[in-house]
Amino acid sequence: MTANRQIVLAQLPGGDHLGPQHFTLNTAEAGTPGEGEVLLKILYVSLDAANRAWMQGATYRSAIEAGDVMAGGALAEVVTSKAAHLAPGDLVFADTGWQEYAVLPARRLAKIPRMEPLTHLLSVYGVAGLTAYHGLLECGAPRAGETVVVSAAAGSVGSIVGQIAKIKGCRVIGIAGGKAKGQLLVDELGFDAVIDYKAENVRKALREAAPNGVDVYFDNTGGDILEAALFNMNTHGRIACCGAVSQYDGAAPPHGPRGVPGLIVTKRLTMRGFIVSDFAEGDAKALKDLQGWVADGSLKVREDVLEGLESLPGALVGLLAGENVGKRMVRVAG
Repeated sequence: MTANRQIVLAQLPGGDHLGPQHFTLNTAEAGTPGEGEVLLKILYVSLDAANRAWMQGATYRSAIEAGDVMAGGALAEVVTSKAAHLAPGDLVFADTGWQEYAVLPARRLAKIPRMEPLTHLLSVYGVAGLTAYHGLLECGAPRAGETVVVSAAAGSVGSIVGQIAKIKGCRVIGIAGGKAKGQLLVDELGFDAVIDYKAENVRKALREAAPNGVDVYFDNTGGDILEAALFNMNTHGRIACCGAVSQYDGAAPPHGPRGVPGLIVTKRLTMRGFIVSDFAEGDAKALKDLQGWVADGSLKVREDVLEGLESLPGALVGLLAGENVGKRMVRVAG
């Protein structure tokens, strides 16, 4: 049998910050697929803030428990197939967990066209790009000339959201941590302004950067940044709620956004939560648009690729601390 190294969640972090000590490296057998199953070799594992949220309880997927192989999506290659629609060498995106091999039912897996670089299949043409596209255009519905604000703007989703908003003719303000990220967003990705939440009062800085108010806010953080954005929204503003990374790691915040119900009513705001699969019927058009924008240079792809299965715990801890610019992933096999 083929050996299969796995990263296991040894203990739940509870209210503590996630650290490498919460994980352990295990070796098991890769397994043999039965009828209707496939054996997958994991190539690249996607790192997402949601990985941490799954440790807190059930969300749109079941919770992760201590002793489980750490959950996560990955780009994988079919090694052995007992399913008619998949053959060895085919690529799929699957919830494989953090391991070198996985045996999964094939009924929910679909072949992905192979392209170079493969990493784009996890970033701009994967969940990150589709989340940015659908979340902004379907939930935020920006119109040319409007002001769009995006938090976690240097991350995998936020960096694409801001660029799509610029393509659609909007003025774009990013919220990110640190001077270097802000400079990159403006100089390389075309944002009009950036607020450094680590060094500035976000509500005040946002009022100065958007003196005519905010029409669309794409929220990746929740917490105080969401509160600051809400109090700068224009009447009939739209908020696309994608994530709440500020509340995933460590103790729960002492309060949530305050004064929100009355604000939503008086400004007639729309807040809409979503996950990318809500808009699966529009993926073909989204991918066509994303590929066109990348080809003509109007959408630049930033990726943060780390090496080796054993680097996954530190990679997630670093992502939660805001280390990355663009989509973070780990290459497990070539």
